[in-house]
Amino acid sequence: MTKDAAEATAQTPDVSRVEMTQLVMPGDANARGNAFGGQILAWIDIAAAVAAGRYSGGSVVTAAFDDVHFIRPIRQGDVVIFKAQVNYVGRSSMEVGVRVEGEKWGAREGRYHALSAYTTFVALDNDGRPTPVPPMRAATDEDRRRCEDARRRMEERRERRSLKAGRLEGGGS
Repeated sequence: MTKDAAEATAQTPDVSRVEMTQLVMPGDANARGNAFGGQILAWIDIAAAVAAGRYSGGSVVTAAFDDVHFIRPIRQGDVVIFKAQVNYVGRSSMEVGVRVEGEKWGAREGRYHALSAYTTFVALDNDGRPTPVPPMRAATDEDRRRCEDARRRMEERRERRSLKAGRLEGGGS
């Protein structure tokens, strides 16, 4: 793809933005009344997949789920708000950041930041093979900051995979 063609097809991150809301029901919580971490991760995966699919315009698959930072528990009965957006794109992969906020049901106390996560998705063609995604054009200073932070995280992921592959080839653990 030429530089002019890439610029013509470039998209801003806002095309991928998702806000999803869930209510933590008794089946979503443990004996202490806190939402199961696994349930929160499943909801994160859904919100991130929708964001990646919006950006790529097609099917996507979760490739990595990392850098999950639980900050505050979410309680049974709380409303959970998931805010997801694509932060960075490679050839066929996309990093999607998800911010998770909680809100006491009916208390009007305001939202609280519960956790953040970064996921990587790969766009797929009709045969299930990786396919290119449109390049990203950061439109705002915040977009540029997110993109640069995500680029660094992607490089760190590649380095970790390379180190792990080297250990596996060498027979180490």
